[in-house]
Amino acid sequence: MARGAEDALAELYDRFGGVAYGVALRILRDQALAQDAVQDAFLAAWRTAAAFDPARGNASTWLLTLVHRRAVDLVRREERRRADVLDESAPVASGDSTDEAAEVRAQRRAVQAALAQLPPDQREALELAYYGGLSQSQLAERLGIPLGTVKSRMFTALATLRDLLGSQEP
Repeated sequence: MARGAEDALAELYDRFGGVAYGVALRILRDQALAQDAVQDAFLAAWRTAAAFDPARGNASTWLLTLVHRRAVDLVRREERRRADVLDESAPVASGDSTDEAAEVRAQRRAVQAALAQLPPDQREALELAYYGGLSQSQLAERLGIPLGTVKSRMFTALATLRDLLGSQEP
């Protein structure tokens, strides 16, 4: 590939295309995004083949690292896209009254204030799960912590939120 041999790229794809797609799909949980990640990774492999150093590792590890990085980049892009939508003022349906719109804004502020009271590790787990759409397994991988730790952080955070928000009800 470093010398521009297209058959080398085809052989690499034949050998590792399925595995690469599996890695991307596990991270992204979306077939179209996984296909995009794999295509981008193989394109990056083609463009940077001359930089590959076999002394540092084998081709499959290099390629799957490219796939993993691209998939994580796509997850982050989707998180930002979802966060942008959440940050905007949600429009109220046309039949709703001003009082209902004010109540929705008050509830949003209450949730944000309660989230701010959580310890950073618990808040991060909840935000990535609910606003970022990550599963608990994905959180464990992304944060580099055991799955049980993710589960306990989320359980404790949700219980704390329930207490904080429950005390604000009329």
